[in-house]
Amino acid sequence: MSKTMKAVIKPEQAPGMILAEAPVPKIGPREALIKVRATSICGTDLHIYKWDEWARKRVRPPLVVGHEFCGHVVALGRDVTEVKEGDFVSAESHIICGNCAQCRTGNGHICQNTRIIGVDRDGCWAEYIAMPAYNLWLNPPDMAPEIASMLENFGNAVHTAFATDLTAKKVLITGCGPVGLMTVAVAKAAGASVIYATDISPYRLRLAQQLGATRALNVAEMDVVETIRRETGGDGVDVLLEMSGAQSAIDQGFRSLRDGGEAALLGLAPGTIGFDINSAIVFKGATVRGIAGRRLWDTWYRMRGLLEAGLVDLWPLVTHRFTLDQWEEAIQAMNSGATGKVVMFVGEG
Repeated sequence: MSKTMKAVIKPEQAPGMILAEAPVPKIGPREALIKVRATSICGTDLHIYKWDEWARKRVRPPLVVGHEFCGHVVALGRDVTEVKEGDFVSAESHIICGNCAQCRTGNGHICQNTRIIGVDRDGCWAEYIAMPAYNLWLNPPDMAPEIASMLENFGNAVHTAFATDLTAKKVLITGCGPVGLMTVAVAKAAGASVIYATDISPYRLRLAQQLGATRALNVAEMDVVETIRRETGGDGVDVLLEMSGAQSAIDQGFRSLRDGGEAALLGLAPGTIGFDINSAIVFKGATVRGIAGRRLWDTWYRMRGLLEAGLVDLWPLVTHRFTLDQWEEAIQAMNSGATGKVVMFVGEG
């Protein structure tokens, strides 16, 4: 094995990234070395690429970016028993301490000391990545790498959708990026009676309908709050699932939520936003949940159940394929809004 590898790196505190040579990671006694097969792009990667307020406060370059991937185990630390060489794995990107109050009370997904690959430590837009064996998820050997690379992001959708009971509920999903689109499919599987999906991209709104949205509403063409209020007899939706992080979408979502409704928020805002908490939450009597990552490991088992039962089909989401060498083209495609999930293959596609 070569001592160096190709990797996409955030080299400095400024917009952009570069493709460069980097050392192949060394592994500790409880880690495994993974040869990356495929990696997919997330909205968080775009925040880091653009170097917005959130990224400036969180990320400390230089580091290898990317946190969604699949690949094969090629080396093991001396104390690893969870996987063996050759296993085909995906990974939980949040590396937790196991000792803080959150970890010790079953809330490791909000560990006080979480380190996220591609954000807080080197990530997976590379030929190899070192991961704690605890964080690896064993896939069927014949699972398509496109699907396996998406599991981490799919977990965001599953965690958000299952934060409350959607059975027979009217649901609004604001933001039809890839995770929002997956949330549409999960909400349908969970038994939502009506699913509204909003975005500004006609391409993604068509995908939302394909995945099960009852109504796909373009916020650039209509007053979505008025439309939803009218179609729900003036009440509004029972549940808001906010996936965009856009201030306008957050505002529209809460104005569309009925009094006493529930909201789960996953989308990352680019920075601090203004928000009328009195009207949106307090006087509305709304229940609001912040969603971070995936519940360990409850969400992952739910994901497996949804896929194995055929209740969710992720293939319509896979719309663009590139190689790692084409990372800039892949980033621009994702940023255009005219994609589903963008997957980059490492090595032959």
